[in-house]
Amino acid sequence: MNNIRLMAIILASLLVLGNAQAQKKSSTSSRNIVFPVSANADIPTTYTFCGEKVSFDRLDMFERLDRELTGVIYGHTTTLMCIKRANRYFPVLAKILKEQNVPLDFLYLAVTESSMDYNAYSSAKAAGMWQLLAGTAKDYGLQVDSEVDERYDPEKSTVAACKYLKSAYNRYKHWPTVAASYNAGMSAISSELSKQSQSNSFDLYLNKETTRYVFRIIAYKMFFEDPKRYGYRLYKNQLYQPVSYTTVDVSGSVADWSSWALAHNITYAQLREANPWIRASKLTNSTGKTYKVRIPVDKDLYRSKRSYTTYSKNWTVD
Repeated sequence: MNNIRLMAIILASLLVLGNAQAQKKSSTSSRNIVFPVSANADIPTTYTFCGEKVSFDRLDMFERLDRELTGVIYGHTTTLMCIKRANRYFPVLAKILKEQNVPLDFLYLAVTESSMDYNAYSSAKAAGMWQLLAGTAKDYGLQVDSEVDERYDPEKSTVAACKYLKSAYNRYKHWPTVAASYNAGMSAISSELSKQSQSNSFDLYLNKETTRYVFRIIAYKMFFEDPKRYGYRLYKNQLYQPVSYTTVDVSGSVADWSSWALAHNITYAQLREANPWIRASKLTNSTGKTYKVRIPVDKDLYRSKRSYTTYSKNWTVD
């Protein structure tokens, strides 16, 4: 009986000792875990946006840009998709901005608005790459109805956005304030400038979304200027490439876009991808308006057939 009791005591002691050693080992191993490096980006004292020098010496200006740049850098999925899509669309959008005498930095407004997704649609019913509301789009010359919605056309919507931006600049003479008005509306920004006795949007107390908005645009510009600096490694063939098109003028009705597409040697899906302004399976076109329908060039639709280009040499490592 005494031997059994002694054995029980020894086993219990060994169990306690084993648990203590296990806890010590677990504690030690936890302290030795090495996590991935998460570096914080440096925020410059000044930075140029749309040709205007913006100071980030003031504490609130510094912290707002720091927050947005951190979000861009570590929002890997969205940020990667932005730069991949931008490689396809920036060439044509930049050409239009130049023709419209709008600073190229407004490319990053489109990035902020839609992540360069031409098919984006918001809860506020804003649509397309530039996230235009239907009323605003119509005011600046776009057709918006159940069959045709030119807000989804990357080129036409860019022209409309430029018209808005130039109109706002005529009012504010300050491009960052113009950018803020794109988010909040000219009426709201003008009202707050008057109420708060300020001359530009950086000095206004605004709603959270608009307060962050211009800083988000600037953060995207900083990232796009040198993605490698923030740990991104991309190759040319990983970026989405521009697609070349031929065009067909359509001045009448189209009973069935699917049949029309097959008659032009493409699928209905390819037709809709190339012409996102088409929003229905048919086109009534009672006014006889001429639409330029794009047909993708076959070689650009296959990775094995096409050549690869990069909008900016700073975007890739090859």
